[in-house]
Amino acid sequence: MGLRLYNTLTRRKEAFTPLDPASVRMYACGPTVYDRAHIGNARPVIVFDVLFRLLRHLYGPEHVTYVRNITDVDDKINARALEQRIPIRQLTEETYRWFQEDVVALGTLPPTAEPRATEYIEPMKELIERLVMAECAYVAEDHVLFHVAAMPDYGKLSHRSLDDMIAGARVEVAPYKKDPMDFVLWKPSKPGEPAWPSPAGIKTRGRPGWHIECSAMSWKHLGETFDIHGGGIDLVFPHHENELAQSRCAFGTKLMAQVWMHNGFVQMEGEKMAKSEGNVITIREALQQSPNNPHWGEVLRLNMLRTHYRQPTNWTQDSLAESIIVYASLQRAVTLASRKKARPSEQFLAALMDDLNTPAAISELHRLAAKAKSDDGPADAANELVGSLLLLGFDGAVAHVKEGSGTRVELERAFQETLAQEKHVNVSDVDARITARNAARARKDFIEADRIRDELKQLGVELEDKKDGTTIWKIAS
Repeated sequence: MGLRLYNTLTRRKEAFTPLDPASVRMYACGPTVYDRAHIGNARPVIVFDVLFRLLRHLYGPEHVTYVRNITDVDDKINARALEQRIPIRQLTEETYRWFQEDVVALGTLPPTAEPRATEYIEPMKELIERLVMAECAYVAEDHVLFHVAAMPDYGKLSHRSLDDMIAGARVEVAPYKKDPMDFVLWKPSKPGEPAWPSPAGIKTRGRPGWHIECSAMSWKHLGETFDIHGGGIDLVFPHHENELAQSRCAFGTKLMAQVWMHNGFVQMEGEKMAKSEGNVITIREALQQSPNNPHWGEVLRLNMLRTHYRQPTNWTQDSLAESIIVYASLQRAVTLASRKKARPSEQFLAALMDDLNTPAAISELHRLAAKAKSDDGPADAANELVGSLLLLGFDGAVAHVKEGSGTRVELERAFQETLAQEKHVNVSDVDARITARNAARARKDFIEADRIRDELKQLGVELEDKKDGTTIWKIAS
């Protein structure tokens, strides 16, 4: 079965065939760096990281390019910097660093490129000049505006009527517009705002509109047309609709991206996330809910992937509690695996190939885990579980799996040592106490043996006694 992806443009799942299999290209809209990213912002980051990993698996890492931009010039940035009385650059640098730290903690790979809007002003101006020359844009009162009427099938991506688009875009009424739907490509800067020499013969300095930024950055990194464009469902209109219009008109192409993919919203405890409701949780706040768990970021990742990316997901404390149990179960099931033999199962791949069906893929992880736990020794199920977990981005869950395989006792011991390190339990001290306890039992000093057992229990270590002594121990769950 080949890869099939749901295309927002056509409203159906389609077989994915890259324009060039030797150069598969994907673009996803990244953050506007003025504040901490919230858990809703994390969803597209995780979703398109999974797609990036899958494409690398299918076509080879060297043949896949993933671009995720950084918007570092925007009205919200200007307002926040003014509010905090700090330079704009200081705000964007600090916020960008926060974003990087947060998404790495969620188990995401770095994109191939992460361009910043302020570094692509000249390409933006070049696109604007092209659009003016093609009579798809015009100059009015030091603004450059895209003329929507120049794009006969404008609205094709969002499938909206003109009235719906006007309402959805919250159209700014301006006397210099030829049409209410026309949108800004370039505008004059106010005092104190970032400013550059303007295109199209405008003498005052100005700055780009939001939509032209992504058209310029995707063009420079991926070309006039590319394979996949992604983002949250809220970006379909007007942002992606406008991007598509600009790029097609500038280059005279029938498409900008072959496939347009959009993830659903994130709700908090069944309610829409909104600052007015006081229920917005940042990625950083979510990560700090379990600061002593080194794999907590991957638990959050799992919680997000348990719902199909196109559906809305309900972020609740109950779902997080379930994800903790699922993650621990999967982590324990890989103790019989060998990294050298790790590979994703065919059923797991089939699920991901069906429009990133991560709920079905996670069901396959459960099946593999159950099978791995029932085996008497190292088996294909455990190796396939490791391969599948790695492809889905759960590197921490298999960190204790070694390159080679071993006996069940050896691998269980390796797993328990990993857990001990996470809970700051000294393995050498545990072994020394067990040796002393075995000696006490051998001389029938059961009071001393019980004392040592109780001390270890206080440390969170449980013992398994055998006739010939105690050699097996585990960290209490």
